[in-house]
Amino acid sequence: MTIPTEPVTIPDIVAHLSAGRPVLAVWHNQIGGHTFQIGSGADREFVKVSAPHPAINLPAEAERLCWARQYTTVPAVLSVNTEGPLHWLHTAGIPGDSAVAPRWIENPEVSVRAIASGLRTLHDRLPVDDCPYSWSVAERVARVANPGGLSEHPAIDRLVVCHGDACAPNTLLDGDGNWCGHVDFGDLGVADRWADLAVASWSLEWNYGKGWNDTFFAAYGVTEDPERMAYYRRLWDAEE
Repeated sequence: MTIPTEPVTIPDIVAHLSAGRPVLAVWHNQIGGHTFQIGSGADREFVKVSAPHPAINLPAEAERLCWARQYTTVPAVLSVNTEGPLHWLHTAGIPGDSAVAPRWIENPEVSVRAIASGLRTLHDRLPVDDCPYSWSVAERVARVANPGGLSEHPAIDRLVVCHGDACAPNTLLDGDGNWCGHVDFGDLGVADRWADLAVASWSLEWNYGKGWNDTFFAAYGVTEDPERMAYYRRLWDAEE
């Protein structure tokens, strides 16, 4: 995901949901989808909009948000629709700013610690035994076009309910730089925690530059595991 740098046309559904409030395009993904912010402050809302695509299942994300919200801070679902040429998910805003907001890009150590502590909190809070969703290696490999070398995977370290896209932008920080919530739960499900840790630590390089692994893993509370990290990064790349 990236912050749009060019003007973005506001879809009719977003204009309708905004009811005259200001609209701002805040995210753009690799397959052409956008997320729009409606309003500002404590009453802001968000609309994720995408053309139909096999990698995007907004009703499934809505279900996962509703489930996770019982245990941790995630957006409340206001509505979801896949009946038209554009699919959309409308959610309430939650306090905080993305860990890649300009303020936090300029304070990478604070951001990295918050991302790690937030991910650890998420893994500790979400109950594996009660989670109806899976993000297992077997299911993911089955969807990969060229799975060579991925069928043999490291032993599971610890099963948790994974975020599914634990990249830096999906962590929210409060004004003091502490983790305060997560967004974007389309792939939430039970898996080895390294499925999240590998991608979260990788995303630090993309957003803050190299050299943050020690800080990240210390804040999460685990020793870096190069073998598991390498495997889950290969799997992530194969799914792209």
